[in-house]
Amino acid sequence: MRLRNYSLKTIKSYTSCLRSYIGFIKPVHPRDASSLLIRDYLINLIESRGMQASTVNQHMNALRYLYAELYKQPFHINALTRPMKEKKLPVILDKDEALRIFQVVENPKHRTMLMLVYSAGLRVGEVVKLKIEDVDSKRKLIHLHSAKGKKDRYTLLSDVALDSLRAYYKEYKPKDYLFEGAEGRKHLSERSIQQVFERAVKKAGIRKHVTVHSLRHAFATHLLESGVDLRYIQELLGHASSKTTEIYTHVSKKSLGKIVSPLDMAFHTGSK
Repeated sequence: MRLRNYSLKTIKSYTSCLRSYIGFIKPVHPRDASSLLIRDYLINLIESRGMQASTVNQHMNALRYLYAELYKQPFHINALTRPMKEKKLPVILDKDEALRIFQVVENPKHRTMLMLVYSAGLRVGEVVKLKIEDVDSKRKLIHLHSAKGKKDRYTLLSDVALDSLRAYYKEYKPKDYLFEGAEGRKHLSERSIQQVFERAVKKAGIRKHVTVHSLRHAFATHLLESGVDLRYIQELLGHASSKTTEIYTHVSKKSLGKIVSPLDMAFHTGSK
């Protein structure tokens, strides 16, 4: 997997999935496992362990790599049906809710990180790995290196986020990663900023079920509602397929907001 330049996250995920699979089929060697045994394992993930379809599909991807790439036995996987994914829409924070979250975060480092996630549509793993040279203040751009899918991309650097970043930089003076961890060498962990967000949401009195990633969803939705073309949003988010970006058309108020409820029409008509 390293030779194929897979990300460390993917390697860890596949290794964990295959360790679980081998533990289930013991004492049978994976080479000798039948398609029926593999199917039983996947059904066990769904029925006994209660895994979501997306997680089961991750296990299937690991198994496909094992059998199709390493063992050259694609017939084991080709006979299996993937579980149907749930078509859930993301929960969207409105602009006021996003501002309330930033306002209750007192630590300049944490507040700046959350502002960058929202203002640039960053993933959590992207914001924690930002380096000083990735921020182009003159061109108002952020350069992301080897992001998801091993792809580079540029995204927006807002004026407000830049002001916050400059104030933070003067106080903390990071040397390599913009947001260093406690030891001052490595970057802050993803879990750390997730915990900061969770506390901020609670403190801001927001009752929606949201995560740090919801700020990225809000970035895309608010851009779409302001009239930005979906193709540009796709580029800023780094989506390989436009279908992934199209989900925001289902949660945007841009079109839905123009539709008048029949109850409102009935009341307005009746009042005349």
